[in-house]
Amino acid sequence: MAKQKLLIIEDDRSLASVVEYSFANAGYEVFCAHDGQDGINQARSRMPDIILLDLMIPIVDGVEVCRQLRAESLTRETPIIMVTAKSEEVDQLIGFSVGADDYVIKPFSVRVLLEKVKTLLRRHARSQGPGLEIVSNGPIAVDRGRHRATVDQKLLELTPSEFRLLDTLIRNPGRAFDRRELINSALGADTLALERTIDVHIRSLRKKLGVHADVIQTVRGVGYRFRESSYSGVSEASSESGL
Repeated sequence: MAKQKLLIIEDDRSLASVVEYSFANAGYEVFCAHDGQDGINQARSRMPDIILLDLMIPIVDGVEVCRQLRAESLTRETPIIMVTAKSEEVDQLIGFSVGADDYVIKPFSVRVLLEKVKTLLRRHARSQGPGLEIVSNGPIAVDRGRHRATVDQKLLELTPSEFRLLDTLIRNPGRAFDRRELINSALGADTLALERTIDVHIRSLRKKLGVHADVIQTVRGVGYRFRESSYSGVSEASSESGL
């Protein structure tokens, strides 16, 4: 069996070496980049199975690296874990808003990081697996087997987290999910995510759904649900004062 490929984008060379050594010993094929531009280039050329990305890196910062990788078809679905010393709530929200799948704060346990990587790779593999049915509701369809979603038969460019979130909601029309349930279902129970992170994903998902944004309803004091009945396709989300 081919080794799973891990790309570390980290400007602290001593830390990168420690992480590289630990993951290589665990059976991964590991590559390192020490600035954002090299990280982008290696992600394109090496096609890693997962990326560990620092935020505060030279040339191109981690947020922009994540944004660019999520904008390209070759790397759009590659799992990305942000590993950074920036621990403020706003930093985590920004990280998830540009497409990070998980967020690990320095200093961290390499053993815990190894488990997070294994868990995220397993979850990603399940989401890519064949044999799962297509679910549609009005003009929106989600195909788990092909890992794609469409609106009005046009492909939606979703991050992996946005795809899992839409998939969770559309398969349970009418059910109100609280934010913690959506974190567990769409992002993973082990993900270090603030409940407000779901609001960021919902806002982005509604924007991409365009005139059909109102299919995702806010349930005040609870969370969100996928509209159960037929709908007009005219967005109500923009009229909401908040999430």
